[in-house]
Amino acid sequence: MRSRGKRPVQAEREVGHAYAFIALIVRSFLCLVARREWRGGHHLPRRGGYIVVINHTSYLDPLAYGHFQYKNGLPPRFLIKSSLFAVPVIGAVLRATGQIPVERHGHRAADALDAATEALGRGRCVAIYPEGTLTADPGLWPGRAKTGAARLALRTGSQVIPVAQWGAHKIVPPYGNGGRRLRLLPRPTLVVVAGPPVDLSDLYGAELTVPVLREASERIMEAVTSLLEEIREERRPNRAGR
Repeated sequence: MRSRGKRPVQAEREVGHAYAFIALIVRSFLCLVARREWRGGHHLPRRGGYIVVINHTSYLDPLAYGHFQYKNGLPPRFLIKSSLFAVPVIGAVLRATGQIPVERHGHRAADALDAATEALGRGRCVAIYPEGTLTADPGLWPGRAKTGAARLALRTGSQVIPVAQWGAHKIVPPYGNGGRRLRLLPRPTLVVVAGPPVDLSDLYGAELTVPVLREASERIMEAVTSLLEEIREERRPNRAGR
């Protein structure tokens, strides 16, 4: 079942001219190079701040998921490594669309969490790759989640919506499998599926200890991986340490 309906009114109010223009370019590009299959859009809240957590297999992932999210609800604000904001053109696009820079080291590392908390408080959708980078798994299965998404969710009490996507890696393979070179043929299908909120109800209000953050992170990654199993119609490999 594919979602091709109009954006909800709530999304229209959240989109500035720059975001709408860039979304038009991205949508046109993706429709040209790939088919799309979207499911689970009804799980995305229509208002109020929430967090979306996504698996990461390709540098094209943000465009594929972003298109899905934009057409089904609030436009996403990604947590993105700060170095990309210094890249000409790309940095300007990230700033114009309200993306959130992440300093991975140093005294400003907590700024992204504060900015994401503010965005959630303003009713935004904050999108996070829980692994923090492209998966290193040779089969492109999700790895261990870092604690950032869990910390943000438990700190704010926000809903966490798991999303799995598949197919973008066939256009832009991850490192070690062709780098960032485009592969436009054969034309793949970009599958994006959202699931119901991750149940963290027993952890909200708890002290943010390492065991609590790890438990929340594991639940988040389990929800994403289970969705990916449905898309791929196969079980994840049973690897030690996973």
